Amino acid sequence: MMQKDAVIAITGAAGFIGSCLVGYLNELGYDNLILIDDFSHPEKANNLQEKKWLEKIDRSEFIENLQRYARRIQYFFHLGARTDTTEQDYELLKKLNLAYSQKIWSFCTQENIPLVYASSAATYGNGEWGYKDDESLCDKLQPLNAYGVSKNEFDRWVIRQEEQPPFWSGLKFFNVYGPNEYHKGRMASVIFHAFNQIQEKGSVNLFRSHHPDYQDGGQLRDFIYVKDVVSVCYWLMENQPQSGLYNLGTGQARSFFDLAKAVFDSFQKPVNIEFVDTPLDIRDKYQYFTEADMQKLLSAGYSAQFYSLENGVTDYVRNYLKGHLYL
Repeated sequence: MMQKDAVIAITGAAGFIGSCLVGYLNELGYDNLILIDDFSHPEKANNLQEKKWLEKIDRSEFIENLQRYARRIQYFFHLGARTDTTEQDYELLKKLNLAYSQKIWSFCTQENIPLVYASSAATYGNGEWGYKDDESLCDKLQPLNAYGVSKNEFDRWVIRQEEQPPFWSGLKFFNVYGPNEYHKGRMASVIFHAFNQIQEKGSVNLFRSHHPDYQDGGQLRDFIYVKDVVSVCYWLMENQPQSGLYNLGTGQARSFFDLAKAVFDSFQKPVNIEFVDTPLDIRDKYQYFTEADMQKLLSAGYSAQFYSLENGVTDYVRNYLKGHLYL
Protein backbone atom coordinates (compact mmCIF):
# COMPACT_ATOMS: atom_id res chain seq x y z
CA MET A 1 0.00 0.00 0.00
CA MET A 2 1.25 3.48 -0.85
CA GLN A 3 2.17 5.34 2.33
CA LYS A 4 1.10 8.99 2.55
CA ASP A 5 4.72 10.10 3.00
CA ALA A 6 5.92 8.15 -0.06
CA VAL A 7 7.99 10.10 -2.58
CA ILE A 8 6.30 9.79 -6.00
CA ALA A 9 7.88 10.92 -9.28
CA ILE A 10 5.67 12.10 -12.15
CA THR A 11 6.96 13.00 -15.61
CA GLY A 12 4.77 15.20 -17.78
CA ALA A 13 3.59 16.70 -14.49
CA ALA A 14 2.67 20.09 -15.94
CA GLY A 15 0.79 18.56 -18.86
CA PHE A 16 -2.81 17.49 -19.25
CA ILE A 17 -2.99 14.04 -17.63
CA GLY A 18 0.08 14.55 -15.44
CA SER A 19 -1.28 17.67 -13.73
CA CYS A 20 -4.65 15.96 -13.17
CA LEU A 21 -2.79 13.10 -11.50
CA VAL A 22 -0.92 15.58 -9.28
CA GLY A 23 -4.24 17.06 -8.17
CA TYR A 24 -5.77 13.63 -7.62
CA LEU A 25 -2.82 12.50 -5.48
CA ASN A 26 -2.97 15.74 -3.49
CA GLU A 27 -6.65 15.07 -2.74
CA LEU A 28 -5.69 11.62 -1.43
CA GLY A 29 -3.05 13.14 0.86
CA TYR A 30 0.10 12.65 -1.21
CA ASP A 31 2.23 15.81 -1.24
CA ASN A 32 5.76 14.40 -1.55
CA LEU A 33 5.75 14.59 -5.33
CA ILE A 34 8.72 15.14 -7.61
CA LEU A 35 7.36 16.89 -10.69
CA ILE A 36 9.33 16.40 -13.90
CA ASP A 37 8.58 18.29 -17.12
CA ASP A 38 9.69 21.05 -19.47
CA PHE A 39 8.49 23.95 -17.33
CA SER A 40 9.52 26.62 -19.85
CA HIS A 41 6.04 26.78 -21.38
CA PRO A 42 4.06 29.49 -19.51
CA GLU A 43 0.74 28.25 -20.91
CA LYS A 44 1.06 25.12 -18.75
CA ALA A 45 1.80 26.96 -15.50
CA ASN A 46 -1.86 27.21 -14.44
CA ASN A 47 -2.18 23.42 -14.54
CA LEU A 48 -0.20 23.30 -11.30
CA GLN A 49 -1.75 26.26 -9.51
CA GLU A 50 -2.69 25.55 -5.88
CA LYS A 51 -1.16 22.06 -6.08
CA LYS A 52 1.42 20.71 -3.63
CA TRP A 53 4.75 19.06 -4.38
CA LEU A 54 8.18 18.39 -2.95
CA GLU A 55 10.32 19.37 -5.93
CA LYS A 56 10.10 20.51 -9.55
CA ILE A 57 12.86 19.60 -11.97
CA ASP A 58 13.36 20.04 -15.69
CA ARG A 59 13.06 16.77 -17.60
CA SER A 60 16.57 17.08 -19.09
CA GLU A 61 18.18 17.86 -15.76
CA PHE A 62 16.35 14.95 -14.13
CA ILE A 63 17.47 12.35 -16.65
CA GLU A 64 21.06 13.65 -16.49
CA ASN A 65 21.12 13.36 -12.69
CA LEU A 66 19.14 10.20 -12.06
CA GLN A 67 21.45 8.91 -9.35
CA ARG A 68 20.61 11.96 -7.23
CA TYR A 69 17.20 10.32 -6.81
CA ALA A 70 18.41 6.81 -6.03
CA ARG A 71 16.79 5.47 -2.86
CA ARG A 72 14.53 8.55 -2.67
CA ILE A 73 11.66 7.66 -5.02
CA GLN A 74 9.19 4.92 -4.04
CA TYR A 75 6.79 5.10 -7.02
CA PHE A 76 7.08 6.37 -10.58
CA PHE A 77 4.42 7.60 -13.02
CA HIS A 78 6.00 8.23 -16.42
CA LEU A 79 3.39 10.24 -18.33
CA GLY A 80 5.65 12.67 -20.17
CA ALA A 81 5.97 12.30 -23.94
CA ARG A 82 5.90 14.13 -27.24
CA THR A 83 2.20 13.55 -27.95
CA ASP A 84 1.69 15.43 -31.23
CA THR A 85 0.27 12.81 -33.60
CA THR A 86 1.24 15.00 -36.59
CA GLU A 87 4.93 15.14 -35.61
CA GLN A 88 7.07 13.98 -38.55
CA ASP A 89 10.50 14.22 -36.88
CA TYR A 90 10.98 10.63 -35.77
CA GLU A 91 14.41 11.38 -34.30
CA LEU A 92 12.72 13.78 -31.86
CA LEU A 93 10.07 11.17 -31.01
CA LYS A 94 12.77 8.53 -30.64
CA LYS A 95 14.64 10.76 -28.20
CA LEU A 96 11.66 11.81 -26.07
CA ASN A 97 9.35 8.78 -26.30
CA LEU A 98 11.79 5.90 -26.63
CA ALA A 99 15.29 6.69 -25.34
CA TYR A 100 14.03 8.80 -22.42
CA SER A 101 11.54 6.09 -21.46
CA GLN A 102 14.24 3.42 -21.61
CA LYS A 103 16.31 5.40 -19.11
CA ILE A 104 13.32 5.70 -16.77
CA TRP A 105 12.69 1.95 -17.07
CA SER A 106 16.32 1.10 -16.33
CA PHE A 107 16.36 3.44 -13.32
CA CYS A 108 13.16 1.90 -11.90
CA THR A 109 14.54 -1.60 -12.48
CA GLN A 110 17.84 -0.77 -10.77
CA GLU A 111 16.20 1.00 -7.84
CA ASN A 112 13.30 -1.48 -7.46
CA ILE A 113 10.62 1.18 -8.10
CA PRO A 114 7.12 0.26 -9.36
CA LEU A 115 6.42 1.99 -12.69
CA VAL A 116 3.24 3.02 -14.50
CA TYR A 117 3.90 4.55 -17.91
CA ALA A 118 1.82 6.02 -20.72
CA SER A 119 1.51 3.97 -23.88
CA SER A 120 -1.22 4.83 -26.42
CA ALA A 121 -4.09 3.41 -28.43
CA ALA A 122 -2.28 4.95 -31.42
CA THR A 123 -0.18 1.76 -31.35
CA TYR A 124 -3.19 -0.16 -32.74
CA GLY A 125 -3.22 1.63 -36.10
CA ASN A 126 -6.31 0.74 -38.10
CA GLY A 127 -7.13 -2.08 -35.70
CA GLU A 128 -6.21 -4.87 -38.11
CA TRP A 129 -5.32 -6.98 -35.06
CA GLY A 130 -8.13 -5.69 -32.90
CA TYR A 131 -7.80 -3.61 -29.73
CA LYS A 132 -6.73 -6.25 -27.23
CA ASP A 133 -3.95 -5.41 -24.76
CA ASP A 134 -2.07 -8.62 -25.49
CA GLU A 135 1.72 -8.26 -25.32
CA SER A 136 2.17 -10.95 -27.98
CA LEU A 137 0.51 -8.68 -30.57
CA CYS A 138 2.95 -5.78 -30.27
CA ASP A 139 5.27 -7.05 -33.02
CA LYS A 140 2.31 -7.27 -35.41
CA LEU A 141 0.81 -3.82 -34.83
CA GLN A 142 1.10 -1.18 -37.56
CA PRO A 143 0.62 2.34 -36.13
CA LEU A 144 -0.55 4.99 -38.59
CA ASN A 145 1.81 7.77 -37.50
CA ALA A 146 5.30 8.32 -36.13
CA TYR A 147 3.97 9.04 -32.63
CA GLY A 148 2.22 5.65 -32.55
CA VAL A 149 5.37 3.96 -33.86
CA SER A 150 7.48 5.50 -31.07
CA LYS A 151 5.02 4.32 -28.42
CA ASN A 152 4.83 0.81 -29.86
CA GLU A 153 8.61 0.59 -30.10
CA PHE A 154 8.89 1.24 -26.39
CA ASP A 155 6.21 -1.35 -25.59
CA ARG A 156 8.09 -3.88 -27.73
CA TRP A 157 11.38 -3.04 -26.01
CA VAL A 158 9.79 -3.38 -22.54
CA ILE A 159 8.41 -6.82 -23.30
CA ARG A 160 11.85 -8.07 -24.31
CA GLN A 161 13.50 -7.00 -21.06
CA GLU A 162 14.49 -9.79 -18.70
CA GLU A 163 15.20 -7.35 -15.86
CA GLN A 164 12.10 -5.40 -14.81
CA PRO A 165 10.79 -3.14 -12.06
CA PRO A 166 8.98 -5.00 -9.25
CA PHE A 167 5.72 -3.95 -10.93
CA TRP A 168 5.12 -2.22 -14.24
CA SER A 169 2.13 -1.26 -16.32
CA GLY A 170 2.00 0.36 -19.75
CA LEU A 171 -1.36 2.10 -20.15
CA LYS A 172 -2.76 2.32 -23.68
CA PHE A 173 -4.71 5.56 -23.39
CA PHE A 174 -7.60 5.90 -25.81
CA ASN A 175 -9.22 9.32 -26.48
CA VAL A 176 -8.73 11.20 -23.21
CA TYR A 177 -10.58 14.46 -22.57
CA GLY A 178 -11.10 16.73 -19.59
CA PRO A 179 -9.76 19.68 -17.60
CA ASN A 180 -6.21 21.06 -17.89
CA GLU A 181 -5.91 20.72 -21.67
CA TYR A 182 -6.19 24.47 -22.35
CA HIS A 183 -2.54 24.56 -23.54
CA LYS A 184 -2.79 21.74 -26.09
CA GLY A 185 -3.94 23.78 -29.10
CA ARG A 186 -4.74 21.63 -32.13
CA MET A 187 -4.15 18.45 -30.11
CA ALA A 188 -6.80 19.26 -27.50
CA SER A 189 -9.90 17.06 -27.40
CA VAL A 190 -12.85 17.53 -29.75
CA ILE A 191 -14.94 18.43 -26.69
CA PHE A 192 -12.63 21.38 -25.98
CA HIS A 193 -12.81 22.60 -29.59
CA ALA A 194 -16.57 22.05 -29.76
CA PHE A 195 -17.10 24.13 -26.62
CA ASN A 196 -15.12 27.04 -28.07
CA GLN A 197 -16.89 26.83 -31.44
CA ILE A 198 -20.34 26.86 -29.84
CA GLN A 199 -19.41 29.92 -27.83
CA GLU A 200 -17.94 31.70 -30.87
CA LYS A 201 -20.41 30.81 -33.63
CA GLY A 202 -23.13 28.58 -32.28
CA SER A 203 -22.10 25.55 -34.35
CA VAL A 204 -19.52 22.75 -34.28
CA ASN A 205 -17.20 21.60 -37.05
CA LEU A 206 -16.75 17.85 -37.42
CA PHE A 207 -14.63 16.03 -39.97
CA ARG A 208 -16.48 14.73 -42.99
CA SER A 209 -16.10 10.99 -43.51
CA HIS A 210 -13.79 9.92 -46.33
CA HIS A 211 -14.53 6.25 -45.72
CA PRO A 212 -17.51 4.53 -47.42
CA ASP A 213 -18.43 2.56 -44.29
CA TYR A 214 -18.93 5.64 -42.10
CA GLN A 215 -21.40 8.50 -42.35
CA ASP A 216 -20.30 12.07 -41.66
CA GLY A 217 -20.00 12.30 -37.88
CA GLY A 218 -20.33 8.53 -37.61
CA GLN A 219 -16.63 7.91 -36.98
CA LEU A 220 -16.30 5.97 -33.72
CA ARG A 221 -13.83 6.45 -30.88
CA ASP A 222 -13.50 5.30 -27.30
CA PHE A 223 -13.64 8.56 -25.33
CA ILE A 224 -12.50 8.42 -21.69
CA TYR A 225 -12.71 11.16 -19.07
CA VAL A 226 -9.40 12.14 -17.47
CA LYS A 227 -10.87 11.61 -13.99
CA ASP A 228 -11.19 7.91 -14.82
CA VAL A 229 -7.65 7.85 -16.22
CA VAL A 230 -6.02 9.13 -13.03
CA SER A 231 -8.21 6.83 -10.94
CA VAL A 232 -6.90 3.82 -12.86
CA CYS A 233 -3.29 5.06 -12.64
CA TYR A 234 -3.55 5.24 -8.87
CA TRP A 235 -5.40 1.92 -8.58
CA LEU A 236 -2.71 0.10 -10.53
CA MET A 237 0.04 1.47 -8.30
CA GLU A 238 -1.93 0.77 -5.13
CA ASN A 239 -2.94 -2.78 -6.07
CA GLN A 240 -0.13 -3.84 -8.42
CA PRO A 241 -1.83 -6.73 -10.25
CA GLN A 242 0.06 -8.71 -12.87
CA SER A 243 2.56 -6.53 -14.74
CA GLY A 244 1.84 -5.83 -18.40
CA LEU A 245 0.10 -3.63 -20.92
CA TYR A 246 -3.40 -2.45 -20.03
CA ASN A 247 -5.95 -0.71 -22.22
CA LEU A 248 -7.51 2.40 -20.76
CA GLY A 249 -10.76 3.36 -22.45
CA THR A 250 -14.38 2.84 -21.47
CA GLY A 251 -14.83 -0.23 -23.66
CA GLN A 252 -17.63 1.48 -25.61
CA ALA A 253 -17.02 3.29 -28.90
CA ARG A 254 -19.17 6.39 -29.45
CA SER A 255 -19.64 8.56 -32.51
CA PHE A 256 -18.41 12.12 -32.93
CA PHE A 257 -22.06 13.05 -33.49
CA ASP A 258 -22.88 11.69 -30.01
CA LEU A 259 -19.99 13.69 -28.60
CA ALA A 260 -21.09 16.92 -30.27
CA LYS A 261 -24.68 16.38 -29.13
CA ALA A 262 -23.47 15.95 -25.54
CA VAL A 263 -21.68 19.30 -25.72
CA PHE A 264 -24.76 21.04 -27.17
CA ASP A 265 -26.91 19.40 -24.46
CA SER A 266 -24.58 20.78 -21.78
CA PHE A 267 -25.32 24.24 -23.22
CA GLN A 268 -29.02 23.32 -23.49
CA LYS A 269 -28.84 24.27 -27.18
CA PRO A 270 -30.05 22.41 -30.31
CA VAL A 271 -27.48 20.48 -32.33
CA ASN A 272 -25.89 22.53 -35.14
CA ILE A 273 -23.07 20.69 -36.92
CA GLU A 274 -21.07 21.74 -39.98
CA PHE A 275 -18.94 19.10 -41.71
CA VAL A 276 -15.49 19.98 -43.05
CA ASP A 277 -12.97 17.90 -44.97
CA THR A 278 -10.42 16.01 -42.87
CA PRO A 279 -7.09 17.83 -43.33
CA LEU A 280 -4.90 16.23 -45.98
CA ASP A 281 -1.92 15.88 -43.61
CA ILE A 282 -3.86 13.43 -41.42
CA ARG A 283 -6.51 12.06 -43.80
CA ASP A 284 -4.71 8.84 -44.73
CA LYS A 285 -3.65 8.32 -41.10
CA TYR A 286 -7.10 8.79 -39.61
CA GLN A 287 -8.59 6.16 -37.30
CA TYR A 288 -12.29 5.63 -38.02
CA PHE A 289 -12.89 3.19 -35.18
CA THR A 290 -11.29 2.50 -31.81
CA GLU A 291 -12.73 0.57 -28.89
CA ALA A 292 -10.73 -0.66 -25.94
CA ASP A 293 -11.02 -4.29 -24.92
CA MET A 294 -11.18 -3.69 -21.15
CA GLN A 295 -11.40 -7.29 -19.98
CA LYS A 296 -7.79 -7.41 -18.75
CA LEU A 297 -8.13 -4.46 -16.36
CA LEU A 298 -11.55 -5.59 -15.15
CA SER A 299 -10.28 -9.13 -14.57
CA ALA A 300 -7.39 -7.66 -12.56
CA GLY A 301 -10.00 -6.27 -10.16
CA TYR A 302 -10.72 -2.70 -11.22
CA SER A 303 -14.42 -2.21 -10.53
CA ALA A 304 -15.12 1.53 -10.44
CA GLN A 305 -17.77 2.73 -12.89
CA PHE A 306 -16.46 4.78 -15.81
CA TYR A 307 -18.09 8.09 -16.67
CA SER A 308 -20.50 7.81 -19.59
CA LEU A 309 -19.72 10.14 -22.49
CA GLU A 310 -22.73 12.29 -21.60
CA ASN A 311 -21.88 12.53 -17.89
CA GLY A 312 -18.20 13.20 -18.52
CA VAL A 313 -18.86 15.91 -21.11
CA THR A 314 -21.47 17.59 -18.89
CA ASP A 315 -19.09 17.65 -15.91
CA TYR A 316 -16.23 18.95 -18.05
CA VAL A 317 -18.22 21.70 -19.75
CA ARG A 318 -20.26 22.95 -16.81
CA ASN A 319 -17.70 22.63 -14.01
CA TYR A 320 -14.47 23.49 -15.82
CA LEU A 321 -14.71 24.94 -19.36
CA LYS A 322 -17.44 27.48 -18.65
CA GLY A 323 -15.38 29.04 -15.85
CA HIS A 324 -11.96 28.27 -17.38
CA LEU A 325 -11.22 26.27 -14.23
CA TYR A 326 -8.60 23.60 -13.56
CA LEU A 327 -8.69 20.19 -11.93
